[in-house]
Amino acid sequence: MGSGCEAHGKILPMSPRQKNKLRIDLVIPIYNEAEVVAATYADICRVADALPHDFRFIYVDDGSDDGTADTLRGILANDRRVTLLQLSRNFGHQAALTAGMDASTGDVMISMDGDGQHPPEMIPQMIALIQQGFDIVQTQRIEEDRSMSFKKATSGFFYWLINRISGTQVLPGAADFRALTRNALDGLRSMNEYHRFLRGMISWMGYASIILPYHEPDRLAGRSKYSLGKMLRLASDAIFSFSLAPLYIGLSAGLLFFALTIVQIIYVANLWLSGKTDQIAPGWTSLMAIILIASGIIMILLGFIGVYVGYIFQEVKRRPIYLLKGKLPNDGE
Repeated sequence: MGSGCEAHGKILPMSPRQKNKLRIDLVIPIYNEAEVVAATYADICRVADALPHDFRFIYVDDGSDDGTADTLRGILANDRRVTLLQLSRNFGHQAALTAGMDASTGDVMISMDGDGQHPPEMIPQMIALIQQGFDIVQTQRIEEDRSMSFKKATSGFFYWLINRISGTQVLPGAADFRALTRNALDGLRSMNEYHRFLRGMISWMGYASIILPYHEPDRLAGRSKYSLGKMLRLASDAIFSFSLAPLYIGLSAGLLFFALTIVQIIYVANLWLSGKTDQIAPGWTSLMAIILIASGIIMILLGFIGVYVGYIFQEVKRRPIYLLKGKLPNDGE
């Protein structure tokens, strides 16, 4: 497991409540993980059972169709700490996390994936840091493999871009494996935007936070559910939700062409005034090049505006971020 922590923000003193036993909700979104859900549950239990806190397991089934829900019902029948939320369809990872967070009532909420790549052995360290007064414990993947791949290259470019065009700094390698105090979770739940990029939203809040590095183990089975299309949608949500830079790109291009137009007018006027009108020859190629470039910039700018308008349209409809098909709470609720 990773070691070493980097602190951000002021550390608050422990309150008497923090020194006592904590009620901890583990929010675990699941999508088509029938092969691994039982094994990861056993690993989490092994860690949770050794800690002196009250745990609740909030599994969010994000529209699985491979028997995941049946396995979770079997787990729920034998463990009163387990709550199962079933979404009406596959709404996506960020929406599933939001559903689990909305259901959390504990002093601390820890979100983690159910595929085995978020090691439960990190949970004691996360709780200890929360008890020291941090509101957010954010984990960061440590990449030991230095070889380059398409996913690494695009991920690195995305974090480079979002950190330069937005006012919110997003930690490269940050995972949706984190702990939040009740105060921080309530702050996050008050942000009801439809297009959600939780890593950016949590960073934007500004609560006292600390970074906890870790080494990501291999998946127990199956494959990642984050397809290229889903990664592109998440990147789009991040860029258009946290930055107006695309609009400024169009504005800058427009100003550039306006300046070039002034230069052209000055050049032609100088030829007229100096009596060199014979040098003013119509240039079809240059004219068409300018028209095509200007038209392309206009279309790109209109596309950016269209995306923002589309985001606004989806926000003002106020549709829910997710819909529940069913909820199977523990017997203690």
